[in-house]
Amino acid sequence: MEQTQNNCCAVSKDKKSTGILSGIILGIIPHSFCIAFVVFSIIGAVTASAFLKKFLLIPNFFLFLTIISLILATVSSAIYLQRNKCLCVSGIKDRWKYLLVVYSGTVLVNLMMFFVVFPAIANVNFQNISGERAGIPSQKDNLSELTLHVQILCSGHAPLIIDEIKKNCDVSSVKFSLPDVFDIEYDPEKVTPEKLASLEIFKTYKATIN
Repeated sequence: MEQTQNNCCAVSKDKKSTGILSGIILGIIPHSFCIAFVVFSIIGAVTASAFLKKFLLIPNFFLFLTIISLILATVSSAIYLQRNKCLCVSGIKDRWKYLLVVYSGTVLVNLMMFFVVFPAIANVNFQNISGERAGIPSQKDNLSELTLHVQILCSGHAPLIIDEIKKNCDVSSVKFSLPDVFDIEYDPEKVTPEKLASLEIFKTYKATIN
């Protein structure tokens, strides 16, 4: 009995490493669709990016997947406790460090994606690569500026918004800023603020002109 209690209470470095890895994986899962969308857009896989776009057009999609990641963290932790015969109140108290690592890792990775990774990805403006390859000249002179506030729940939708703006309007650049600001440079002779604000994407994510 004493040996069982010791095994339950002991948390090795390998177990902690496993907890960190689980937290990272579970934190990335909610954003896999957006990551894949960006990758396929960069390499020009139109069919694949169009398929993923259907999911990104669901306003609460990332919120739903984030909740799923926390549920999976709970399931993963329960399996770990069960394997170590610690699936009980005392076992949870004994393994609180491992559980803290799993949940904090999941939350921290999600926050990192929301506040660092996706804003950075959105502002890479990977759509410029496609435009330059297609021979579309870059407009630098006589540009006007416009700011759109778009009702997106998280920055994971920003690459999709930028992609739709650049695909449907002749704009020079689009820059995303947290939490929902898109600064656009455009040629007023080719596109108007009203046209930008009336794009199909903004029927799902409402946009207002500042």
